Amino acid sequence: MMGWAIWCIAAGVAVGVEMFTGTFYLLMIAIGLLAGALAAWQGLMAEWQLLVAAIVGLIALGLLRRSRFGRRPGADAARDPNINLDIGQGILVDGWSEIDGRHTARVRYRGAEWDVELAAGSPVQAGNFIIREIRGSRLIVSHC
Repeated sequence: MMGWAIWCIAAGVAVGVEMFTGTFYLLMIAIGLLAGALAAWQGLMAEWQLLVAAIVGLIALGLLRRSRFGRRPGADAARDPNINLDIGQGILVDGWSEIDGRHTARVRYRGAEWDVELAAGSPVQAGNFIIREIRGSRLIVSHC
């Protein structure tokens, strides 16, 4: 089998696998493999074919990372209710204590004891609160 055909088959396999992953990274690798096929078709030695495929593939990956398709959305998991299902849930705080200028409390939530901190701008009083953010094992809450 001709060398360029092997490169094309490898590119086709990469595109086929890409259909199952849903990212564009294997497509960029496939572009590099097609560049290797072009180098083989031109009659370059195997070392040069590999070098061309690697360089073109890496350049394509770099361009993808810089494009809008290569960037991940900057979702903050500590505040996103789609990622952390505790965000938006209600809790009852019986009282607050002040430590280093922060108002904190200890509450029972989901069968365990949690540290709770009052969000900035919320009035310091007991009552029902909504979880707005989670920092480590501390719930940041504000009034309903």
